[in-house]
Amino acid sequence: MPNSTRVTEFLLTRFSEVWELRVVHTMLFLLMYLATITGNLLIVTVITVDQRLHTPMYFFILNLSVWDMCYISVTVPKACVIFLLNNRVISIVGCAAQVFLVVLCAYAELLLLTIMARDRYVAICQPLHYHVIMTPHVCVQMTLASVLSGLVYAGVHTGNTFHLSFCHSNIVNQFFCDIPSLLKLSCSDTLANEIVIFASAMIVGGGCFSFIIMSYIHIYSTVFKFPTRTERRKAFSTCIPHILIVIVFLGSGTAVNLKPTSTSPLIQDMVFSVFYSIVPPFLNPVIYSLRNKQIKEALRQFMRTYTFFSRKQSLRSENISKLIFS
Repeated sequence: MPNSTRVTEFLLTRFSEVWELRVVHTMLFLLMYLATITGNLLIVTVITVDQRLHTPMYFFILNLSVWDMCYISVTVPKACVIFLLNNRVISIVGCAAQVFLVVLCAYAELLLLTIMARDRYVAICQPLHYHVIMTPHVCVQMTLASVLSGLVYAGVHTGNTFHLSFCHSNIVNQFFCDIPSLLKLSCSDTLANEIVIFASAMIVGGGCFSFIIMSYIHIYSTVFKFPTRTERRKAFSTCIPHILIVIVFLGSGTAVNLKPTSTSPLIQDMVFSVFYSIVPPFLNPVIYSLRNKQIKEALRQFMRTYTFFSRKQSLRSENISKLIFS
């Protein structure tokens, strides 16, 4: 393959070639995928239905859940196919689409977490101005800005990657297409790509991380001045889920980008990628459902209402059946 025009497909990599292990990996990935979709879909439904949760904080949580579902749907279904079937092929177009969507989802989630830190800062440090600063119009504008800038960011990195020539191999040492694995397959000079990736990661990732840290420094300095323990506990209860998600997302992302990829084994690289691309979307609904009292109460109310209507519908069906057969 002397240049990229002859490359028509890539081959993704499994964790193992043993059939029994492939079945186990497929089941684990599928269970995590179904749990993630179910949990995030419940959060989206509850926030949409419950009028009490129509606030800026829960608007951002709803958007985060939507991006979580998109994020995990980009990689896991295809991974289950290559684990279970003998076909490991992904076309160049499919690979480019996967790279674009993975970068877009990761970028949008990072910006949403940063916006949520801003929301908590205004709510706790400037409570009297909260409804003036965090208006619905402003929340929608910030969300759209994160999506549009994410489209540009993902487009630039995807275009730079697939502008290269691929001639070393067409085997991607990963269960999904990602930029570091593709750069290893290129016979072009990738120095410019690596500089752009590092610079953009430092600007975007470092900037968002710094903003989140500064926001929580101001938040905690304000919270510790609250006169009663109840007020402090209430303030912390709204911040802790966000802090946990930031730690999981940025911690796993940093581990992936800063580890020595040239010396680490293939399986270790793939396991790190699981923690980066699958674990955060899987944990987000768990963290929010366990730590957020309002969401737990809304979930209970939603389940009670759903059970009531289900029983009512069942009784109505039974009565109709009796009338028909009587």
